[in-house]
Amino acid sequence: MFLGDQLMYTSYFAPRGRERLYSLGKQLSERYLSPTDLLIGIVGDAGAGKSSVVKGMFPGLELTNDDDGVNVRPLPLLKNIDRDFFSAHTYHVDVRFELAFTQRYQLVDAVKKAIAHEKRVIVEHFDLLYPALGMNADILIGVGGEVILVKPTVFGPEPNELVDIVSKTLSYRKMAHTAEDLTTQILLREYNVPLPMGHRDVYRGFVMEYATPLEIDLAEVESKVIAIMRKDLPVCYKDEDHIQIGDDAWACTGPRTHVTSTGRVENFRLLPKCKYDRKSKTYLLIGLVGPESELLDGLAGLNNAVKF
Repeated sequence: MFLGDQLMYTSYFAPRGRERLYSLGKQLSERYLSPTDLLIGIVGDAGAGKSSVVKGMFPGLELTNDDDGVNVRPLPLLKNIDRDFFSAHTYHVDVRFELAFTQRYQLVDAVKKAIAHEKRVIVEHFDLLYPALGMNADILIGVGGEVILVKPTVFGPEPNELVDIVSKTLSYRKMAHTAEDLTTQILLREYNVPLPMGHRDVYRGFVMEYATPLEIDLAEVESKVIAIMRKDLPVCYKDEDHIQIGDDAWACTGPRTHVTSTGRVENFRLLPKCKYDRKSKTYLLIGLVGPESELLDGLAGLNNAVKF
């Protein structure tokens, strides 16, 4: 949403996989980041992809703690705080992680001093620092079922408002990712359908692109996927390129963004026919999760995004 030329907020579907999150981060940086934006607040739950968005926005930035287990000690932001000296232009801090080692007031003092020296600070879990910091971010980014970027005004929004939105939608994004992998498994193993040529994102669901129409009974596919869900098989991270579903390892570009078991996917369904996209000349298989009552009628509802 825009007011004149002044950005208020913008919302994107949170894409699946590191590469697509990197790409989105790059777009956010190019479109909305100004040299005068020094305090960047990031909010969202574990596994949402916050670190990937940050890496896309700030290539080469040394993250002090991320999903890869990189823990930089001592924290660069605090390294020369006693001498009031900041050698880098941009710093990163994960507040949730850092509070295990550092007092909150020390982080607040360091962030304020860095900004006073016109340094940029990217703060993950900004909502945990905000009450003591007493100032909002220049740019606030929430990562959940969507990626929301806000330039707060004196009227808000405050970080906790963004947290409330993205934490609720992340659960459906995890369901959709797990449902997508299960659907892909069934299509490959039982119908000899090759892996999709591309992926897209919709509200509480997934889209897989194919070059030719799928000449199979999608209602039957849906039933087989639901049967696996009812077995409540455990789903867990295996490595950066695979998840474990029951006894099977499966290639996945977003292995941390899944529910913990197949039974946690709610109300899975496939649209009965593939949707043809005339622009890309591809056929789209669309799967949905979550309550049907919260979607608009027809396919228009698939583009409904969460807004303030």
